[in-house]
Amino acid sequence: MMTKPADQDRVAAEPRTFPMKRTCPFSPPEEYAVLRETEPISRATLKVNGKPTWLITKHEHVKQVLGDPRVSSNLKLPGYPLQVTVPDEMLQSIPLTFVSMDPPDHTAQRRMLAPEFTLRRMRMLRPRIQEIVDARIEAMLAEGGPVDLVTMLALPVPSLVICELLGVPYEAHQKFEEWSMLIMNRDVSEEERGRAHYEVDAFVDRLVTIKETTPGDDLISHLIAKNRAEPTVEHSDIAGMARLMLVAGHETTANMIGLGTLALLEHPDQLNAIKNDPTLLPKAVEELLRYFSISDSGGARVALEDIEIDGVTIRAGDGLIALNNAANHDHAVFPGPDTLDIHREARGHLAFGYGIHQCIGQSLARIELEIVYATLFNRIPQLRLAASVDELEFKDAMVFGLRALPVTW
Repeated sequence: MMTKPADQDRVAAEPRTFPMKRTCPFSPPEEYAVLRETEPISRATLKVNGKPTWLITKHEHVKQVLGDPRVSSNLKLPGYPLQVTVPDEMLQSIPLTFVSMDPPDHTAQRRMLAPEFTLRRMRMLRPRIQEIVDARIEAMLAEGGPVDLVTMLALPVPSLVICELLGVPYEAHQKFEEWSMLIMNRDVSEEERGRAHYEVDAFVDRLVTIKETTPGDDLISHLIAKNRAEPTVEHSDIAGMARLMLVAGHETTANMIGLGTLALLEHPDQLNAIKNDPTLLPKAVEELLRYFSISDSGGARVALEDIEIDGVTIRAGDGLIALNNAANHDHAVFPGPDTLDIHREARGHLAFGYGIHQCIGQSLARIELEIVYATLFNRIPQLRLAASVDELEFKDAMVFGLRALPVTW
């Protein structure tokens, strides 16, 4: 198909920089709405290195891109819109995790992992997750307000869950939380990020090596056993899968616990509706996921062939970012998208991505969020903020979140 010359001229004439900051913690960057209406497929440059990329902002176009086999998730390819500073020699030496792989490698690893994250298996974890949440809230109550909900609840719950799921000693949780922060923070130095990558890789490699000789009843041991029965991947691949689960398995959920709690406290009508009708909680979780859409970075891709989207041609080798935060605030799909509405049917959101790279742990994340919100507001019904929203510090990282959330009761 023919490229629209006017579109190409217009987007080339007005380069933008990415990422764009949220001016309000409860809203996407203001530019997203403008782009979605006027230039839904637009050019930008990456702040980190000045390289060009395309920004995709409409819900339908984001789904189109993420479902297209002609785009790659391989962050080592030239043109990939990497949003952190990593020297090329380091980048090429970092083992890919399966979220950065394309078929057939991605297919083989996802097929190994998927049975470990079925909805049925995740539901079996509910009693243990409930115990973990109960214990953390007991600790909050024993401490007495004000407390920081991030350090006392939001971080420990998903950290404990993922440690137990993977068979990681919980005493290591503080280290992998630090590694996650360094790896996902746009502002740390190359040396700090490189050291974090090296340390987490070494830790996970040792862990997998131990479990190859002394397995337990955990996800890493299950993967090792599956691979012995039907050799599919290498030792390094299992370590890569474990590293991904360890780093990403708590970061997003921890941020959503803090942000979701803040949003409900700031929208007492929505919170009261949940308290009066707990069956609304699953809908509330979906709406909170849509509302915050805490990671745009998951939609970073590079075109393997020329691709036409709504009359605009993205050339082979071009980087593009399918912005799920923009897509999830598309009024054509979600009327009144900037309003938090827990009665909304928000299941069509793209907070977990779309297509073959859709988040494999989404069922676990949903269950954790449901249990945390339900238990927190049931056990501490008078919970309130101990600081104004203006005083809160938010993380300007690849995953949006709170550094701290002072609460009392």
